[in-house]
Amino acid sequence: MFVAESVLFQFWGILVATVPVSVIIPCYECANTIERALASVASQSYRPAELITVDDASNDFTLQKLFELKKRYGEEWIKVIPLERNCGPAAARNVGWETATEKYLAFLDADDAWHPHKIEIQYTWMTRHPEVVLTGHRCLFINSKVADPRLAENWGAFRVRPLRLLISNKFLTRSVMLLRELPYRFNKDKRYSEDYLLWLEIVLNGNIAWYLDLAMGYFYKAPFGEGGLSGSLLNIEKGELDTYWRLYRQGLLSGFLTVCLTMFSLVKHLRRWVIRLLPSFSG
Repeated sequence: MFVAESVLFQFWGILVATVPVSVIIPCYECANTIERALASVASQSYRPAELITVDDASNDFTLQKLFELKKRYGEEWIKVIPLERNCGPAAARNVGWETATEKYLAFLDADDAWHPHKIEIQYTWMTRHPEVVLTGHRCLFINSKVADPRLAENWGAFRVRPLRLLISNKFLTRSVMLLRELPYRFNKDKRYSEDYLLWLEIVLNGNIAWYLDLAMGYFYKAPFGEGGLSGSLLNIEKGELDTYWRLYRQGLLSGFLTVCLTMFSLVKHLRRWVIRLLPSFSG
């Protein structure tokens, strides 16, 4: 398969294609999971040109682990940036963004992983559609003992227009690849829904985003915390509502639409609570 702007790179004695993609991983007390995440990047069929890890002032052995992995996978390939104080994932990703040098950025969390062909497929698709500035794809919740699932041979893609994205966040951060030159950043003041705010700012400002209907990202814990923590559900809801009203104050949403989205979001939140509580009542 032909890939624009790719070159051959010798990695562990094997020639692999390397492409102009910077991978950014924010790290916070993830010494037990970061090796799996980095391995999934290192094993890509088309290797990203650089991997940037940002340690968000971890109190465990994360930073030490990052330097160990840097020696294992390549001193020049992996960049390790330690922050002096904990700033949150948004600020950590922004630091990685400012450090990145490649045309495209791909984001991964330290406790997630990718399918080996994720970069190859997503990068190739974006180079063939240069008008698209952001793409995402499906992700699967899998058991850590399960091998990489087979990718579907036939899959589709569709454009994510503003209303569709406002109703539901189609872009999980672990799935996103975007152009580095975009003049937007994660809001460092938000700890929940900061990624959703960024995707909406990009799309509502007239930029084109597409969704690849192919499962190429994996997460290993429940979306709302391992125990379905009520605090996580509440904070996620607060973050989503805050996102809508920030967009309203920026002039990107009308007052009427913001109120409608707020009501719709509250109904979704109530539904999540009902689903969560049903097993308790049935038992």
